Amino acid sequence: MTTEAQGTRKPSFWYGLPVGYVSLDLNPPTERLMDVVNQLRGLPEQERDEADRALRLYAGIVNLLNTNRVQECALGVHPDDSGGFTTSVFTVSTMLTAGNSAKLVVAGLAGSATGGRDEGMRPLELPCGVGFLSEKRSPAPRSSRRPEASEAAPTHIWQGTIAVAAPSAPELIVLQMVTPDLDAVDAYRDILLGIARTLTFSDPSRAAADDEGKEPKTLTGAAAAMRNDFG
Repeated sequence: MTTEAQGTRKPSFWYGLPVGYVSLDLNPPTERLMDVVNQLRGLPEQERDEADRALRLYAGIVNLLNTNRVQECALGVHPDDSGGFTTSVFTVSTMLTAGNSAKLVVAGLAGSATGGRDEGMRPLELPCGVGFLSEKRSPAPRSSRRPEASEAAPTHIWQGTIAVAAPSAPELIVLQMVTPDLDAVDAYRDILLGIARTLTFSDPSRAAADDEGKEPKTLTGAAAAMRNDFG
């Protein structure tokens, strides 16, 4: 996946997304939205009302994600051991460090994690640089409009966050995984770490073009991580 920095057209970092995740379009073309609206008008009244609510929810979520500098949102659905499915949400966002060095911010947070001053955090050595992993379990959001739906919903969610400093901008690249399946936390932590190991600030397609026609070579760094984690 390629991700563009806010306010620029060139992708600023790249990462691999594993099988089972579908990206949510955070910048849907106007033409596509108008096609959906026209299709809604042709539905029976009850179905039209339900579809309209779903479209408004989607638009609200997209607006909220864009407001919070989220540049990727992917929904994951994977089979579990009981024959059902487990779900997760993966996001990529950028966070400005208010003019301070992003590397110093990450180094400070990683130092706090190493010293045990912040439980649930630990430093990471990634192919793209130093980062840190933070984990926590939080109460699941509850619906005030549909309290009956909240009764059957999970009571808690697991949230894993990895932050890495951008090399040439005062911002952090934040990768986050959220799931209500607390029995699968180890698996989702491994997925999050796998994605982080593929994160790179060098264009993989340019490297592939430079290597075209050359003898195969041993992959290193982020390229090796992406091959190992996601084939």
